[in-house]
Amino acid sequence: MTQQEILEIFRLTGALLEGHFILTSGYHSPHYFQCAKVLQYPKYLTVFSKIIAKHFEKDEIDVVISPAIGGIVLGTEVGRIVNVRTIFAERENGRLTLRRGFSLTPGLKVLAVEDVVTTGGSVFELIDIIKNADCIPAGAGFIIDRSNGKVDFGTKQISLAKFEVVKYPADEIPDWLESIPVTKPGSRKS
Repeated sequence: MTQQEILEIFRLTGALLEGHFILTSGYHSPHYFQCAKVLQYPKYLTVFSKIIAKHFEKDEIDVVISPAIGGIVLGTEVGRIVNVRTIFAERENGRLTLRRGFSLTPGLKVLAVEDVVTTGGSVFELIDIIKNADCIPAGAGFIIDRSNGKVDFGTKQISLAKFEVVKYPADEIPDWLESIPVTKPGSRKS
């Protein structure tokens, strides 16, 4: 599946939004990828998950971990395809942490799965959780890489589509974007 085909799926499902958005990273952008809108369709969820799972098929994976909320659906489907346990981390006091009785046993090989990466903050936090549990990062898989390949997690990784989406720090928003009402669609409530 090509990047153009993936982008077309996002457009078709209304998952590529245009306006003025505050991204989870804090940057402002005229575009937003709302993966929940595309992943509500099982055929797209399965296709994207199979591509990520195939990339790691020769690697030993014991657990898939995702950040709540955005990565849970994708991570669970990747884990189902790979046939391993899937868990997720939630924010507590602003940091991702394992809750709900989830745990990692030292030595496990853990794959981090996320829907969209801009700065990679959530995936870096997952990798910290993995390493702090004396486990091994098996890799990182995600659908959209808004950094256009600039984020490197120091482990094997795959994105299904890389885009250099325009983004601005809060103190450098251009007038044309400033004139559009702001929406903060992400799941992180800082």
